[in-house]
Amino acid sequence: MTMPIPLSVLDLATVGVGETAGQALRTTVEIARFAERRGFRRFWVGEHHSLPSVSSSSPAVLLAHIAAHTGTIRLGSGGVMLPNHAPLVVAEQFGMLQALAPGRIDLGLGRATGAMPAAARAIRSHAAGEGGADFAGRLADLIGFLDDALPPGHPHAGVHAVPGPVQGEALGGGDAPGRPEVWILGTSEAGARCAGELGMPFVVAHHFSTTDTLPVLEAYRRSFRPSASLSRPYVMVCTSAVVATSEEEAYDQALTHVVATIRMGAMPPGLIPSPEEARAHSFSADDQAYKERWLARIAHGTPDRVRAELDTLVGDTGADELMVTSNTHGCAARLRSYELLADVCELADGDAQFR
Repeated sequence: MTMPIPLSVLDLATVGVGETAGQALRTTVEIARFAERRGFRRFWVGEHHSLPSVSSSSPAVLLAHIAAHTGTIRLGSGGVMLPNHAPLVVAEQFGMLQALAPGRIDLGLGRATGAMPAAARAIRSHAAGEGGADFAGRLADLIGFLDDALPPGHPHAGVHAVPGPVQGEALGGGDAPGRPEVWILGTSEAGARCAGELGMPFVVAHHFSTTDTLPVLEAYRRSFRPSASLSRPYVMVCTSAVVATSEEEAYDQALTHVVATIRMGAMPPGLIPSPEEARAHSFSADDQAYKERWLARIAHGTPDRVRAELDTLVGDTGADELMVTSNTHGCAARLRSYELLADVCELADGDAQFR
């Protein structure tokens, strides 16, 4: 790379066959502490539902726990799926996180539900009439609550998110802790334009859809309008990477994620299979094509090979920041992948940038 950029982590507290949710969550905390020691910029967790292989269903709860075990790294959601939640609830959850860990909280917001259709219906069954599909409106309400700045005449004017700015000096409560840094996440040009028009930083989910990344980023940069918080476009690219000491081991671990993804539509869906189980999976013709597409989305291999792929990705996208997620079977393999990545990217303690 011609310029050093920050490196961050997205974790889903994945659960493999033979493991428990408790083990997966403890590993997530261990990875967060490791990321802090080695100088990664951020540690985010995602919101997913009704998937036995993913334990990060409640980012705010998990982030509070991680905040208690870290001291400097930025923590955030990658992301909170805003259609699932009342904006006031999100504002209060992340206002509380900001009060617990001032200056360290990011609020990444998604436009989807983070769930298969049946689970999405269950999540939103109590939100009828609440404008769940109106992302722009819900986002405006959320920002209004976070800033305590809903305009006069708004249906919720006079309602305050606490902890929040209302507890500041004007009411004798001392300095308010500020508000989280808000990001928009997406894979589509609609989400990119939303972030650009509002002058917000944008995360492209390259690990979901590699072919759409460049058009989506073009839409974001083209539509960007400077805001009070951001003067120029700021892009973070999130990608999958599995690093191991051999090509074979990395392939096997990447394959566990692919097979788990194929099985998501099964009833009931399962945990992430072991490498042995993944290798033994019987792939249909459709599954074989799916496997090849997914493997192409994951930078997997030895440290030098993965580093080269990440360098190319940053060069192609012009990313300001890179976020990596390693979804594998086994808590030890997940942590080891990040350790090898930190080494090959030449991260030193307190230095969150490629050199």
